[in-house]
Amino acid sequence: MTVRIYVRASTKDQDAKRALSDLINFSQSYDDNHVEYVEHFSGTKLDRPALTLLLSDAEEGDILLVESVDRLSRLSQDDFSILKQRIKDKGLRLVVADLPTTHTMSDGMTGEILKVINDMLIDLLATMAKLDNDKRRERIKQGLANSGYKPTGKKANTAKHNRIKALASQNNMTKEEIAKAVGVGIATVYRVLKQVNSEVF
Repeated sequence: MTVRIYVRASTKDQDAKRALSDLINFSQSYDDNHVEYVEHFSGTKLDRPALTLLLSDAEEGDILLVESVDRLSRLSQDDFSILKQRIKDKGLRLVVADLPTTHTMSDGMTGEILKVINDMLIDLLATMAKLDNDKRRERIKQGLANSGYKPTGKKANTAKHNRIKALASQNNMTKEEIAKAVGVGIATVYRVLKQVNSEVF
């Protein structure tokens, strides 16, 4: 088993390594074998270099250790669901340093109840992190509006989206392969295909 420590700060924060030493000490209660993944990247982005590497390196039974849920995610509900599925698919156990109920693993009925509670708490904290980020962005937007600044916004790349749909319709490529072929992040592929499915129904 390996404890995979994930530390993140946005580019506006001072230092992503701020909590690293505490997490290393914390990790030793599980295993002396740990690997550090540190990055300065927005938590609102699903595809992050260090997090992607961690998930690629991870093996069944490893621990994903974070300081708090908002260090792992400030994602939308849909993107957080994708991230949780990736963590589950890799067989990782998520331990959140400031969420004590995630620290121990119990068997039987107690373990199942604790798992349900942890899932609910993590979802709640992720939602709160997203709302906090949205409020911060709204305050910035209001400040810019008051100063007379008018953002132009970012438009979807229709050509790439159409290419994703075309490749997916052939049913002979994985989502990861489609992302590489089109030159987009895997989250973009998931979003485009989800939109296609919703249009079908």
